[in-house]
Amino acid sequence: MTADQRRADAATAAALFGASILSLVLGRAIGMYPDGAEPALSIGLLALVILPLAFRRSAPVPVLAVTSVAFLLVGELRVPELTISNIALFMAMYSVGAWEPRRARADWTRGVLVIVMAVWLLVTFFRASTQDLEFEGAGIGALTPVAAYLLQQILINILYFAGAWWFGNHAWASARQRALTDLRTRQLEDEQAKVARQAITIERLRIARELHDAVAHHVSLMGVQAAAARTLLDSDPGRARGQLEALEGTSRAAVGELYQLLGTLRDEESVLDPVTASLGLDSLPALIADAEAAGLRVTLEQVGEPFAVPPLVGLNLYRIAQESLTNVLKHAGPGTRARVHVRYGGSAVELEVADDGLGRPGPRQRNGGLGLVGMRERAATLDGVLEAGPRAGSGWVVRVAVPLGVAA
Repeated sequence: MTADQRRADAATAAALFGASILSLVLGRAIGMYPDGAEPALSIGLLALVILPLAFRRSAPVPVLAVTSVAFLLVGELRVPELTISNIALFMAMYSVGAWEPRRARADWTRGVLVIVMAVWLLVTFFRASTQDLEFEGAGIGALTPVAAYLLQQILINILYFAGAWWFGNHAWASARQRALTDLRTRQLEDEQAKVARQAITIERLRIARELHDAVAHHVSLMGVQAAAARTLLDSDPGRARGQLEALEGTSRAAVGELYQLLGTLRDEESVLDPVTASLGLDSLPALIADAEAAGLRVTLEQVGEPFAVPPLVGLNLYRIAQESLTNVLKHAGPGTRARVHVRYGGSAVELEVADDGLGRPGPRQRNGGLGLVGMRERAATLDGVLEAGPRAGSGWVVRVAVPLGVAA
């Protein structure tokens, strides 16, 4: 319950009480119940009937109890005001149906009220039937005047109490439905925010993989080529010059792939830019040539009849091979023999990159860093399985199998 609702209920109760005083004055002026209650008592009873409505939302059952008892006293003591009192009782009963959270309590409270009012009306009708009442124009029709009056009052009261009951229940059901709708809306908004956060995380991981595999590969080659050029600078300037030319080409390739990746990120509708999308298993010979220029000895083996694979599969397998050869350069060093093995099977495509580990050791051991994490993530996106670890004897092997039929 909000502060605005509390103020609105208080204002409504005050307005109805003022209207009841006016109705009381008019009733006394026209001679209604000349032997009725005194003005002070009448005003006090009307206050008990109407003013509790200020709390009809926060305490609907107590308000109905007070209003009902006061209403009966208004009728028994013949207070010359009927209109506003009936409105107040209707609102009190409606409020129980609309605002009482314990629905069983709401039902039996209203049920008791209906029974009490029915008994009181029957007693009132019995009293009236024992009195000599005169009805102007009576005797027209099949019913006696008393019977017709009784049926009329019964019909009015049925409509009165049934209406208050139904409208109260309808208001409760509508409020409950609105609350459920608001809850589902909040849950949907939370779920959408969660999905958005997950999408951002996935995209960040994808960008990190591309940066690592594309740029880090070239940077690693540049480091190897620069070291080789420095070593040969005095003893063999010609070969040193060749290493520097290779270093220049590698740096250009790195910058080119970086610009391509940035262009892809700026394009909202782009998934793979044309150059990146062209990288696949067909690009392995060029990748091996770059590795050999850096000092590795690499052989490429293919088993089975080659066939076109989805672009995403080809790109990820290419990146895994690229990262594997980069790791060979960093950790096993130039002079190492490596083998890239591709097998085209009926149900999967397999890639294996293995080395003999006999080259110059790198500055640190292979410890499953970001490169291995990125390769596992790439395999997982293809529903594939990646295995990486030391070979029997010496060296390292990376093996990945990707089932056919994955999404492109």
